[in-house]
Amino acid sequence: MEIKEAQEKVDQWIKTVGVRYFNELTNLGILMEEVGELSRLMVRTYGEQSFKESDKGKNIGDEMADILWVLMCLANQTGVDLTEALQKNFEKKNIRDAQRHKHNPKLNS
Repeated sequence: MEIKEAQEKVDQWIKTVGVRYFNELTNLGILMEEVGELSRLMVRTYGEQSFKESDKGKNIGDEMADILWVLMCLANQTGVDLTEALQKNFEKKNIRDAQRHKHNPKLNS
């Protein structure tokens, strides 16, 4: 699925099943909650913390998809075409970081 199609599908779902979008600030708060859930799962999976009973059965991919969903909601609400924004972001990084990481001794040791 292309990003644009995903944004359209989220929009259609929100307008039919979800009734309407939460306001932008509510969705920003939800996005932060979702990032926190991913963070907790990553820390327990790859870090040193042990799992709690409430963490069991959670899936990293599902948590990432929750983040993507809310991000697409915010993009739709604010008129951002994520395909275009991502392309511009690649262009920015290709110019700004063309040599930066190649010459970073922390990455090349």
